[in-house]
Amino acid sequence: MQRAGIDATLICDNMAGWLMKEGKIDMVITGADRIAANGDTANKIGTYSVSILARHHGIPFYIAAPSSTFDLSLASGAGIPIEQRDAKEVTGFGEAQTAPRDMPVYNPAFDVTEAQNITAVITERGVIEDPTTQRIRDFFAETSR
Repeated sequence: MQRAGIDATLICDNMAGWLMKEGKIDMVITGADRIAANGDTANKIGTYSVSILARHHGIPFYIAAPSSTFDLSLASGAGIPIEQRDAKEVTGFGEAQTAPRDMPVYNPAFDVTEAQNITAVITERGVIEDPTTQRIRDFFAETSR
């Protein structure tokens, strides 16, 4: 984005809500690992929370991803498989154990953001505003000609 002359600032996702409240964020752009036919989007864990914060604060939330990220065989995000990460990522740091060894761990790598929280999906073929199943279907029909 900097190379394109776009004013951008990289932040940690856990500070997004406060900065939105302070009026210091005017849009969010994130990637996607998979996009379902209805526009629901899987991305790294925490993306869903940021989308909810953006919606609450009236801030546009964009997904930037190649068109190959769409999986039109999946009707919605409910069908996107979510990888579970190693428990050791949560229970320790380096060689130090920071949680009880027998502590159950739930550590998903991804979450799913519903299409209703997404302002638009930006691809190399164009932009899909307010993604829905029909808009996505029409987009691929038009761009495959």
